[in-house]
Amino acid sequence: MQIIPRLALGALLAAALTAPALAQTEITVQHPLPLQSHYGAGATALKEALERATGGRYRVTIQRNDNEREMIESVQIGTLDCTITSTGPVGNFVPAVRVVDVPFLFRDYAHARGVLDSEIGQQLLGQFTPRGLTGVVWLENGFRHLTNSRHAVNSPDDIRGLKVRTMENPVHMRAFRALGALPTPMAFSELVPALQQGTVDGQENPIPVIVANNLNQVQRFLTLTGHVYSPALLICNPAMLQRLAATDRTAFQVAAVAAQRANRDRVTADENTGVEELRRRGMTVTTEVDRGRFQTALAAAFAQYERELDGALLRRIRDWRAAQ
Repeated sequence: MQIIPRLALGALLAAALTAPALAQTEITVQHPLPLQSHYGAGATALKEALERATGGRYRVTIQRNDNEREMIESVQIGTLDCTITSTGPVGNFVPAVRVVDVPFLFRDYAHARGVLDSEIGQQLLGQFTPRGLTGVVWLENGFRHLTNSRHAVNSPDDIRGLKVRTMENPVHMRAFRALGALPTPMAFSELVPALQQGTVDGQENPIPVIVANNLNQVQRFLTLTGHVYSPALLICNPAMLQRLAATDRTAFQVAAVAAQRANRDRVTADENTGVEELRRRGMTVTTEVDRGRFQTALAAAFAQYERELDGALLRRIRDWRAAQ
């Protein structure tokens, strides 16, 4: 019988003790907002749920990247595992998703969340596969509102001539063009410098995004237009998910649902407190908005959406009601 020297035995024991750490697999998730945000809440819930379910065999690393288009491209080619992103740039990769970015499509949060969690939302997620992506679960940013540095906006007429930063999304750009604004598409990473330098007068984002990024420091006026519900998505690289064992893939899906719940809960909390917080920070807030006038001003854009997007799906979404 071969006798193992004491030093060698010690090395073998050390290797055995560290084996689980060596077997640990890292999954990287990037998103464009601060850790203390609704995206951060979702990413953290995903991390905690997956690491707990797999006994630490998987470690989720969360990173910030302000360029959403770049993240989606990285997931598509496999240099990044997952991203949490708004739908704004997603339509450039999965055109069918542009339908959910149409203004005044959703009545309220119950309507939006219900549609995206229904068969409609699942069918849209199915459109990601042919594009080399996996749409895992729907998250959200919330309803988008308008801010600017020039004057209070009380009606569509007040938007005319404003240079407004939009996402790189033709649906949003067409809406602001119809309102007489000058839409200026740019990555979120470029927004604050553009506002500081006067390249654009304003921007539009949900309350949670405005609060988390301190946009009150570069914008004075906020109008609660609620003109677009802004969904978000957890998108992952298909090959990465396929490499997971079946039980781990199930654990990942469960963790994604935990991320969705944490994300939506944070959006709800931010909506409940965010407007008063922005007032406290010095913003002038216009809360009484005649949305009917805005919808009338967008009539030409709506007609074009019906022609260029899936008109039947738009009507199906508008008419959706929760089962009684």
